[in-house]
Amino acid sequence: MAEVRVGVIMNGVTGRMGTNQHLVRSVAAIRDQGGVTGTNGDRIVVDPILVGRDAERLAALAHANGVERWSTDLDACLADSNDAVYFDSQRTELRAESVRKAIAAGKHVYCEKPISTSLEEALDLARLAREAGIKNGVVQDKLFLPGFRKLKRLIDGGFFGRILSVRGEFGYWVFEGDWQTGQRPSWNYRKEDGGGIIVDMLCHWRYLLDNTFGEVKSVSCLGATHIPQRIDEAGNPYAATTDDAAYATFELEGGIVAHINSSWCVRVYRDELFTLQVDGTEGSALAGLRECKTQHRANTPKPVWNPDVASPFDFFADWQDVPDNAVFENAFKVQWEMFLKHVAFDEPYDLGFMDGAKGVQLAELGLRSWAERRWLDVPPLSIPDRMIQREEAIR
Repeated sequence: MAEVRVGVIMNGVTGRMGTNQHLVRSVAAIRDQGGVTGTNGDRIVVDPILVGRDAERLAALAHANGVERWSTDLDACLADSNDAVYFDSQRTELRAESVRKAIAAGKHVYCEKPISTSLEEALDLARLAREAGIKNGVVQDKLFLPGFRKLKRLIDGGFFGRILSVRGEFGYWVFEGDWQTGQRPSWNYRKEDGGGIIVDMLCHWRYLLDNTFGEVKSVSCLGATHIPQRIDEAGNPYAATTDDAAYATFELEGGIVAHINSSWCVRVYRDELFTLQVDGTEGSALAGLRECKTQHRANTPKPVWNPDVASPFDFFADWQDVPDNAVFENAFKVQWEMFLKHVAFDEPYDLGFMDGAKGVQLAELGLRSWAERRWLDVPPLSIPDRMIQREEAIR
């Protein structure tokens, strides 16, 4: 067994997601377990370097996680041929410029979603990556969560018969920041800083729906800014300039209808922060982040509408848990291991920049649907040719 070192430039990991999911629970965890083994038997040893603008925070984060290297000079890091991978979890509007630099430096690139703030820019990044011949990936963590892996197992096993509909509820109450500190950064509520729940969450719903049920064919979306003013990290009030809730309906291939509510202004009365109910001719399932429950047609109760008497049914008791039947690791870590093996050993990986662009496309269509108050079709995407772009720009 040989060891293969993979140096990873991690930019923007001082933020909540970058620290917790990508550094602590993914890259540091992979390092601490001794690396990750490819199908060829060789082992990847991951060697991160943390990059950002705040030297003090970087030094503290590196020390806390046993990382020897950190830097405030991204260009110098990109110039180092010893580090093959660039990872980006900065704020969305900062991402494209850094990813372009990484591609130009010949780095393989893995980044958070959304890949960019516009579809045009996302497709341009996909084109640049293809022309440079670099390997690329976008975080699509929901696909690897235990609850949705159990759900996919049910689908692959034919449990549902013909799937009819999908209904999702995502969100929780994010405090305004006055009498309790908010759980999300203030930029999430400013359009000018790349915020908004439609931009954030429709990217997730695109890959989850596409890869679990069938491609999204059309969308109708209504956004809302329910809380018009919040308090930032310094205790100053600011105007919320973008949506904090979205109510979206999707038509999927095969005639499946999906509806997902996304909100940072909802109080949770469900088992998990995101639940997805799937109804089919043979059975139904309710999947969350970790758990999944089913109700087969043979176990379906037969209620009759009568609001004048107490219901004789305990509807919750009529569902059964789907067993784990496997060890489920952190969803972000699973995808990190896949991408590292893709880089080091050329193992299969199909969650690249074009998948990220599809998420940006759906978010843009969701915003447009809201603005125009109408359904919009979701056209197929392809990487644009540079000459065609130039000709269209001239026209």
